[in-house]
Amino acid sequence: MTNVHYAELDSPVGQLLLTADESGALTSLSVPGQKGGRTVQPDWRPAPELFGDAREQLTAYFAGELKEFQLELRPSGTDFREKVWGALDSVPYGATTTYGEIAARIGASRVAVRAVGGAIGANPLLIVRPCHRVIGADGSLTGYAGGLERKLQLLKLEGR
Repeated sequence: MTNVHYAELDSPVGQLLLTADESGALTSLSVPGQKGGRTVQPDWRPAPELFGDAREQLTAYFAGELKEFQLELRPSGTDFREKVWGALDSVPYGATTTYGEIAARIGASRVAVRAVGGAIGANPLLIVRPCHRVIGADGSLTGYAGGLERKLQLLKLEGR
């Protein structure tokens, strides 16, 4: 079993909990009260030194100075989920897309839109992997594991 290293970072959307594997690759980023979010476990190791790049880039993002993260990511999920999460990376800063558009990007059928939504909802790397940029086909703000208020806050930060 791989050791889990973690650090916490204050942010405008609440305290962020970051986890990484032994190589320092980011495995999750959670916010307080997040649906399916992580919480510090007794066997986890605090290792703030592993998160310098993430801390610097997140600080710049919240200051409006960074539009694209350049971090090594190593989330754990099914092949389908990882394909969906990868598609999130192609949604540019300040833009939005729909669940149907993400499904089309990965070659999934219209019937698979619900499964795409489930994969987006299970995104373990909030903010860094921009699931907050996915909205309903009618333009409405729909589900966000970190809460709709945070989703709105992130979209406003990005000028939406």
